[in-house]
Amino acid sequence: MTTRTAVQRGPDRLPPARFAFDGQTWKEIAHLLINFPLSLIGFVYVVTVLFTGGLLSVTVIGLPVLALGLAGARLLGRWERGRARRMLGVRIDEPSPLPRRGDGLIARVWNGLKDPVGWRTVLYEFIRLPWGVFTFAVTLVSLFVLWPVLPFIARALTNADRAMVRGLLSPSDELERRIAELESDRGVVIDTAAADLRRIERDLHDGAQARLVNLAMGLGLAKEKLLEGQADDTVAEMVDAAHGEVKLALQELRDLARGIHPAILTDRGLDAALSSVASRCTVPVKVTVDLAERPAAAVEGIAYFTVSELLQNVSKHSGARTATVDVWRADTRLLVQVGDDGHGGANLDGGTGLAGLTERLGAVDGLFVVDSPEGGPTTVTAEVPWRDRDRG
Repeated sequence: MTTRTAVQRGPDRLPPARFAFDGQTWKEIAHLLINFPLSLIGFVYVVTVLFTGGLLSVTVIGLPVLALGLAGARLLGRWERGRARRMLGVRIDEPSPLPRRGDGLIARVWNGLKDPVGWRTVLYEFIRLPWGVFTFAVTLVSLFVLWPVLPFIARALTNADRAMVRGLLSPSDELERRIAELESDRGVVIDTAAADLRRIERDLHDGAQARLVNLAMGLGLAKEKLLEGQADDTVAEMVDAAHGEVKLALQELRDLARGIHPAILTDRGLDAALSSVASRCTVPVKVTVDLAERPAAAVEGIAYFTVSELLQNVSKHSGARTATVDVWRADTRLLVQVGDDGHGGANLDGGTGLAGLTERLGAVDGLFVVDSPEGGPTTVTAEVPWRDRDRG
């Protein structure tokens, strides 16, 4: 089963600053004192990367050097985020990995040059040097001159550090994570489409095409015998066999067309289409579709093929006596639920196609939940975003 959850991060909870040197205060003082050497290292690194990359940009190695330098800046950002978590108590997630777009060197370099995480880290390291010098000097002086109020000074200075880390080193939560998810989902969609095309090609080659070839050969032999004046029972049998091949080929072509997109779904909607699917199931199925309007054609197709595959599983694997299909709308989502009273035990690793359904629904921002304890019953719930028909 798969779920998507958005984690809400609350504010960092730190003990209030007070006239006492507790563990958190000492962490903050240590953080401020090492700001200067670390910010100096970071500043030198990013200046070197930008200068070298810019200087070499007139050659073929300039942009790859810059892209590599931005990848190194990502590592600096990871180190700074870890330091902020350990010493400042900042609860901060790591950004999504750099998505891979294409396998060629040019594609990877261009992807690295557009990396927003790397560029924000570069900006962070630029700002950090003057700030690091200032905080080092203030903290060092306060250790000898303003000792009683140092906890308050340390808290104020590190609050500015926290703000910089959150502003420049935090992931652009939903945007960056969504981009990474869409990159992964796009690969799933491409793989699924390629697999479907291979299946259609195989079905055409091994099914209808083979039958039509046999039909053509049979009719050719019958034609030769008729031309030779041999209008006997053999010719009649050959024509009868050819007629049978035509009917089988037509049935296979209908089944193939139904597998691509059934005409009944286009013409009459989900209620009629799912009732047609249910009629082919080996167990009685009760279908309930509670929709005031039809969703977009793509959403209908997803719901149709999801139910079709789940009912095939009911027929082949469940040992059920009855099954149900329920479809309804909940706000901006279309929900599909298929249940049966079989022996249960269905899971994503059981070779029943559930893992494939999980990937397909995930690729369209859907959810897929399997509830199938041993002994049954089984309930499978699929959820996809609702899209109005007039918007496609």
